[in-house]
Amino acid sequence: MKKIIRVFDIFLSIFCIVFLIFDISAKDAVKSVNAASQPQRIVYVSGEAFGIKLYTNGVIVVGTQSVETSEGRINPASEAGIKTGDIIVSINNINVYSSNEVKEILNDNNGAAYKIKLKRDGRYKNFVLNPVFCDREGCWKAGMWVRDSTAGIGTITYYDKKTGTFGALGHQVNDVDTNEIMPLLEGEAVCADVTKIQKASPGITGSLNCDFQETVIGKLLDNSNLGLYGAYSFINENAIPVGVAKINETEKGAAQIISTVEGQTPKKSDIEITRVHRRQGNSQKDIVFRITDKKLLEKTGGIVQGMSGSPIVQNNKLIGAVTHVIVNNPEKGYAVFAETMLEKSDSFAG
Repeated sequence: MKKIIRVFDIFLSIFCIVFLIFDISAKDAVKSVNAASQPQRIVYVSGEAFGIKLYTNGVIVVGTQSVETSEGRINPASEAGIKTGDIIVSINNINVYSSNEVKEILNDNNGAAYKIKLKRDGRYKNFVLNPVFCDREGCWKAGMWVRDSTAGIGTITYYDKKTGTFGALGHQVNDVDTNEIMPLLEGEAVCADVTKIQKASPGITGSLNCDFQETVIGKLLDNSNLGLYGAYSFINENAIPVGVAKINETEKGAAQIISTVEGQTPKKSDIEITRVHRRQGNSQKDIVFRITDKKLLEKTGGIVQGMSGSPIVQNNKLIGAVTHVIVNNPEKGYAVFAETMLEKSDSFAG
């Protein structure tokens, strides 16, 4: 009887193992079928230069300043603990969104202390700022400079009909003085006409010069470390539909960059992908490439400011967007994976 039970136990164990293997294999097969059956994501790649008009949520402290008083030079903002790069969200419990609002509040003062609420490193902090009297100008001063908006140029990477959004830049828009990310309140992307190029050379960053047009491409929705995103009003007539490559499809070798370096017409130029960092993830430096197109190099000297966001196409698929230039060798640059950018725009699209 014991032998029969043991034989049964062994048979049952073997059956369970076989069933488990079959179950795992079946699940893997289902996953493979599901992945294979998913239609390829299609976007419209652009490469057009565009103008950026961005207004902040709060005002950015771009500098503090000492004030000449009867007791010597005093920096009231610095003494209060306020630093360059801080984002002031309210003064005396009044929310502020523009430098003019801040100016009006600070000018209407007889020496009383200000209650300042600001955002620093993602956290809110409260400070008390005591203004000082400037004898030379005959008024009270807080000793700080603030900014509420910025303008710049970049390149549209793609339009996505699925979500009605566009992606651009591949990196965030920073304040020119503090190098801090601009907290987006609202903004617009407008058409731009490339009028001039300041060529890049080793150690010197070049740039595109553009004239902003009145035509609005769309409303800005998000300024993040993975790019600038918005809801588009229309798709540029030069944009073409292509599939979006998976990260593991990107490979070293020949590819093309689409950029606008004259007028309003994007053009393809040859590049070579020299390195792919698949494990990095959410990085502005997922892809390393170099420009091989002689005409583009002759015109720009390499990657220049304003080309950020230029789509990179390989094997007829969008694989990434230009993010940075290697300053000491402007023929080389970095790019972020297109799939990563799409995940970002999907996360906030309605």
